[in-house]
Amino acid sequence: MVFIISLDQIIKVMSTKKNPNIDVGRNSSLYFAIGIILMLLATRALLNYKTYDKPHVTIDYLSIDEELEEDIPIVNINTPPPPPPPVAVTETLKVVEDVAEIEETLIESSEITQEDAIEERIVKVEDVKVEDVEEDIEVPFAVIEKVPIFPGCKGTNAELKSCFQAKIQEHVLKNFQYPETAQDMQISGKVFVLFAIDKNGYITDIKSRGPDKILEKEAERIIRSLPTMIPGKQRGKPVKVPYSIPIVFKYMENI
Repeated sequence: MVFIISLDQIIKVMSTKKNPNIDVGRNSSLYFAIGIILMLLATRALLNYKTYDKPHVTIDYLSIDEELEEDIPIVNINTPPPPPPPVAVTETLKVVEDVAEIEETLIESSEITQEDAIEERIVKVEDVKVEDVEEDIEVPFAVIEKVPIFPGCKGTNAELKSCFQAKIQEHVLKNFQYPETAQDMQISGKVFVLFAIDKNGYITDIKSRGPDKILEKEAERIIRSLPTMIPGKQRGKPVKVPYSIPIVFKYMENI
């Protein structure tokens, strides 16, 4: 036995069995509208919410307890009785006659007054001793009466001055050596050397100032190798004469 049921019959049977009281989707649009309204109200409330900075207030409580009054007992201290009043002592003075006379010592003042005469003393010239103090006079090279004489120089004072300067330059060129360390580091520049020819003709007080210590030491070595000279004279006496010279260290690369 075969039953044939059409699709329309199935839909009709299902629609008749559906209970309208338990249909979930029948009020879905209402619930959706209510949810949208609640969400909008909550968003507006959050946007309009205002906050204010609250000052930091510290409230301290001071509690004062009642003062406790304690009865301090009075303690009697056994103090010793006061001392008795002093007794008057009567002394008897006995007069004794002086047996020996005592001489008083007088202390005289050692200060001199206007009434005291000063002993005149005649000082002779022979009694005065004069010590010769040798002053280390320093006269500049430009104003010295007689310039220091470099070995081999002759002529007048002007010729001696020109010869001195020429010999100094010749000595520098002859003894000049560029330090290898300065060459490796490519150090160059001008070094000013200040020295003096003392009253004995020796080179002293060598000082230098330049761009590097290596160049300063080389410049001082060149000046220190100068020969002994005839010292310069001022008013016929040997004096110390300062002199300065620049030494140029120029680095040139090998081409």
